[in-house]
Amino acid sequence: MALHRSGRLAREFSELRYEPTPKRVRAIAGTTTVADSRRAVLVWEPKRVVPSYAVPAEDLVATLEDAPGSEAPEHLVPLGPGSPGVLDPRTAFAAHTCEGTPVTLRVAGHALAGAGFRPADPDLAGYVVLDFAAFDQWFEESEPIVAHPRDPFSRIDVRRTADRVQVLLDDTVLADSTGALMLFETLITPRFYLPPSDVRMDLLTASPTTSACAYKGVATYFTAHVGGRAHPDVAWTYRRPLPGVTEIADHVCFFDERVDIVLGGVPRPRPVTPWS
Repeated sequence: MALHRSGRLAREFSELRYEPTPKRVRAIAGTTTVADSRRAVLVWEPKRVVPSYAVPAEDLVATLEDAPGSEAPEHLVPLGPGSPGVLDPRTAFAAHTCEGTPVTLRVAGHALAGAGFRPADPDLAGYVVLDFAAFDQWFEESEPIVAHPRDPFSRIDVRRTADRVQVLLDDTVLADSTGALMLFETLITPRFYLPPSDVRMDLLTASPTTSACAYKGVATYFTAHVGGRAHPDVAWTYRRPLPGVTEIADHVCFFDERVDIVLGGVPRPRPVTPWS
């Protein structure tokens, strides 16, 4: 029987997963390089879709102390009928989903409380998983990494489509384009990046919200005003996207989960994702 690859990957979400990386990984807190390793691994705790870096304890310039367990809530999001769900990527690092010990890193007179986790799994013995958000800078080799580590099993393709793309919200047309860019990312619903000239920018106002993506960079958001109602952060743009997706610069993308998309005259169902 043929193997459905993406289905297989999705079934693995319930498992503790890891993958070695040959890249030199560094984590910096303030002016102190706390981690510097060429033996790092990427670790996905069960139900996590975004990996964390883990390094051998001896590659840390820090004293490790057991930390109290946390009551951080798990924000589960179903991915379809019968799906056990995955954790919304915004779920705190402290919400651990496998056996292990949280640890505090003491370095240069400061305590990074709960910023580490020692999994109990024997394949990860001696490793400490690190909270990406607890550090000020991360590097792979000499390149800065933003938001979270990149998944080596994920890729992004940007393709121009001549199909007509319409975006509607409460029956109001927010965009109508035959020059859209489609962004295809592994295991994520395709996104439509639209030239601003094809978007009703008069119905959008800039939001103070920003977010960071490891693959695309820093996004800024728009609120849509339709029928006397405000729909916060329903769309976004990347002013300075990272290398590899530079063509989406200044294009506007809407959450398919919160608007209605018509592609080539055919309405698309709203997907169920962590951003629904």
